[in-house]
Amino acid sequence: MTRHGGISRRTVLVAGGATALLAACGNGVGSTGAAQIDARVNSTEQFLFSSFPGTRDLADRAAGVLIMPLITEAGLIYGGGYGRGALRVRGVTVDYYSATRATFGLQIGAQQYAHALFFMTESALGQFRRSPGWAVGADVRYATPERGASLGKESTELEPVIALVFGQQGFIAGATLAGVKYNRIIP
Repeated sequence: MTRHGGISRRTVLVAGGATALLAACGNGVGSTGAAQIDARVNSTEQFLFSSFPGTRDLADRAAGVLIMPLITEAGLIYGGGYGRGALRVRGVTVDYYSATRATFGLQIGAQQYAHALFFMTESALGQFRRSPGWAVGADVRYATPERGASLGKESTELEPVIALVFGQQGFIAGATLAGVKYNRIIP
């Protein structure tokens, strides 16, 4: 077994396998499908609106909202994340999506969080829905949970997509959507 910088190849392989296994835990993999995703989205949406009241108005003004109830990430040098959610237009589920992420670098730990993407324009929503694999880009504005209760119309009407990450639990510092790729799924 060859050692590089104090980490064996076996450690990297075991960590990679463990990362993939942890990333699949508790986020709907092997679930009963659409009904379970919808139940999780309903619960997450209720939590979002009650915890951050300004998000209800934001959702009402949005062309569509993607709610990802649970993203699980884990990493030890190599990392990954996975979750499933639903895209809602005027409160009705129109599509289901998976969110995946692969990372490499100085990282160790695991975390879970929820997030919502508010598509504020029909154009942004259309681009998302037509894309075979949409990735978060520079045109996404992040709102902090603290500001979620006070997001005003003037601060959002010029933004095509607003992301809100909330409900973080775990050991990886901070949650960002950089590198997350969304794909339409059939649950």
